[in-house]
Amino acid sequence: MSTPVGVLVMAHGTPGSPEEIEPFYTRIRRGRPPSPQQLADLVRRYEAIGGTSPLAARTRAQVEGLAGALESSAPGRFRVAFGAKHTEPSIERAAGELAASGVAGVVGLVLTPHRSARGSGEYLDRAAAAVEDVAAGLAFMRVDEWFDEPGFPELLAGRLRTVAEGEEAPTVLFTAHSVPEGAGSEPYRAQVERSAGLVAAAAGLDDAAVPWRVAWQSAGRTDQQWLGPDLLGTLDWLASHGARSVVVCPVGFVADHLEILYDLDIEAKARAAEVGLAFARTPSLNDDPAFLGILAGVVQRAAVGVGP
Repeated sequence: MSTPVGVLVMAHGTPGSPEEIEPFYTRIRRGRPPSPQQLADLVRRYEAIGGTSPLAARTRAQVEGLAGALESSAPGRFRVAFGAKHTEPSIERAAGELAASGVAGVVGLVLTPHRSARGSGEYLDRAAAAVEDVAAGLAFMRVDEWFDEPGFPELLAGRLRTVAEGEEAPTVLFTAHSVPEGAGSEPYRAQVERSAGLVAAAAGLDDAAVPWRVAWQSAGRTDQQWLGPDLLGTLDWLASHGARSVVVCPVGFVADHLEILYDLDIEAKARAAEVGLAFARTPSLNDDPAFLGILAGVVQRAAVGVGP
């Protein structure tokens, strides 16, 4: 059997129980404990969606589904592992174990479609360093972004059409997680905007009949300026300019988690109701086999020329 290629799938991670929320929040804040008010607000958000996020289970299903798709298309060629940014197994642990397992190289894939310094860039940098520490010179293939992978915009477009057809005179809002403005926000902003355009085109949206725009959600609670326009402010603006309904397509997210189940399904939906807008969103991709087949293609192309 030929030497397999390692695949390190990376994602954010989430607290596994209410007791883990405070240490998780501290880790996200790079070791700075949250204030009692900040912690209470986050706990309240988790309680509103059932106490914890389903992200861990969703991510596990995605990793298992990707491994299955790769095995089906190329039996024995890939060895898949998972590492999280803020929980265990950490990126460093998973990358090190994969590098030590005798693979021909490691493909680094982050479960976020767009590239940003604080997002996929940080994941990939950490993974590359861990691989080098364990197996100096072992090839590490970075997948920096995959929002324009053939089939991906079309997959989102199909879900968008289904939801939008059930709404009266909708405006479509493509959303992604906001990041602090500055050099680190590029090419992220441009890629999200490009991604929205690709999905809109694939869905056949005619701006005169179904207008669409990009809005940013889930900005951090800091003194920094974050990318905008903000989603909640956009809902207010649309209502004041005669819009009747909105369909949100969270183009920057691939699984159900707090930013979907609370920030959209509770907070944004409530704001829309306050200002008189009907509200709907496209369902998350989660472990849709079509989605995982697309990711398998991303991995296979990244691994071309690696190993026998």
